[in-house]
Amino acid sequence: MAGIHGGQIIARALKSEGVEAIFTLTGGHIVPILDGCVQEGIRVVDVRHEQTAAHAAEAYTRLTGKLGVAAVTAGPGVTDTITALAAAQFSGTPMLLLGGRHFIRQEQKGGLQEMDHPQLVRPVTRWAATAWETGRLAEYIATAARQAFAGRGGPVFLDVPLDVQADMVAEDSIEWPQDYRPTHGPGPEEAVVERVAELLLRASRPVIFAGGGLRPRAAAALLPVVEALGAMVYLNGAARGSIPFGHQLLGNRTRSEAFREADLVLALGVDWDFRTGYGAKINEKATVVQVDAEATKIGWNRPAHEGVVADPGRFLTRLGDHKATFGPSNVAAWTNQLRSSEAEKLAAAVVLADSEDAPIHPEGFGRAVGEFFGSDAIVAVDGGDVVSTTAKWLQVSQAGHVLDPGPFGTLGTGPGYALAAKVVHSEKEVGIVFGDGAFGFNGMEFDSFIRHGLPIIGVVGNDGVWNNIKTFHRAFYPDRLVATDLGVRPYHAMVSGLGGHGSFVRKASKLVPALEEARASRLPALVNVHMQETFRASSNYSQ
Repeated sequence: MAGIHGGQIIARALKSEGVEAIFTLTGGHIVPILDGCVQEGIRVVDVRHEQTAAHAAEAYTRLTGKLGVAAVTAGPGVTDTITALAAAQFSGTPMLLLGGRHFIRQEQKGGLQEMDHPQLVRPVTRWAATAWETGRLAEYIATAARQAFAGRGGPVFLDVPLDVQADMVAEDSIEWPQDYRPTHGPGPEEAVVERVAELLLRASRPVIFAGGGLRPRAAAALLPVVEALGAMVYLNGAARGSIPFGHQLLGNRTRSEAFREADLVLALGVDWDFRTGYGAKINEKATVVQVDAEATKIGWNRPAHEGVVADPGRFLTRLGDHKATFGPSNVAAWTNQLRSSEAEKLAAAVVLADSEDAPIHPEGFGRAVGEFFGSDAIVAVDGGDVVSTTAKWLQVSQAGHVLDPGPFGTLGTGPGYALAAKVVHSEKEVGIVFGDGAFGFNGMEFDSFIRHGLPIIGVVGNDGVWNNIKTFHRAFYPDRLVATDLGVRPYHAMVSGLGGHGSFVRKASKLVPALEEARASRLPALVNVHMQETFRASSNYSQ
């Protein structure tokens, strides 16, 4: 009777979930799990900080639709991932964090890195547990996956004592779960779809707004509905890229105007949080149709006249069956108004982008970076103001290929997201847009890129300050600015020193050549761009 250790059981259960790679920072408490992955042919990608491993697991899910997995050691290994778990929780992204744990026989004896991890992580996960029996590890993995993909989805945590991982059991004694979670999300009733279709047909100023609850693999159903209706569509979060860049119905700079004057808003997987003015920016007389797989999101901060608990992708597919009844003629004037406003705002941004001043204007930085990466790349965005500006210029035109940190506003996500992207799509160009503050969190992961031979291109908008925070300080305490300045630091030199390609750019005319040189190097690269410090009249804190 053949024996199998717990780490291999875990790996085989993950493999049956479709997992092809896990992300880790090695540690003594997870050696059997890593060994199991090697035996089962799962790629093990190691990083320099556990936070990055967990961010990478989240991005893996976003890019593949499969369960992203990180494995970290006990104690500080787990605590280092708290921020990444919270980011995935706020974004509603399924992922699994596997934690090592002290020996069961050492419970309450002060063993190395002894900690009751589930109790710690429950506030930032959908489910957290300890696996106490080696023979049930496959069942534990199935339960974790089922919990992770419930509703919108979210992170889950399972820690496994080292002796449970290392113990051997008879292979034929294990029950391997099958068909243990739904294969389809919740779908809407036909009567509800018909009612929404009728509302859209009667609307003269409709707006479609898709957010992170619209999963990338379901986003293909969005464009046919948008084009049939002839209405402007706005995207945020993981929905970015669902409509091709430059499409005449894709709004990029006029969302506030559209919300202010709309008579109907179709919200698909949207959070009415600080990013959307808590829903208060929508015309108070507008009809709001809100579709979300997570029932608790319906009516949050903004009343939903039609609240539909359904997977937004499945809802769009069903709504598409009614698209023959839509006609853009009744909304043409409204759409043309918004397109005209888009053109005016773009023209104003182009004037700023054309500036040859040094340091480089943020709009010039955003335009050059957006054009450089083009429509087919995968781009992780990691920062504050520089990301807000650059996102309007990004040309990425595939759902899920703009990897933003979501509503938790986490800095340091970029390296982990980009790492996962290059592991999943080795054939694609992968980039990171950093703010200089954000680079300081996990910039050392360029060492991971170099060790794994991943030619990821990073570009830093370096204005030498925490610009968002400096704006806040100026507004409230203009005579006492504290901890707002960083200085223009040579981050590129660090990447060069590690064996990658690094360059520093001061003039707008040199930016595109520097980016092209980075690409030509075929190395992990960082282009460090001296950018103007710009004072903004308002900030996220005042919304």
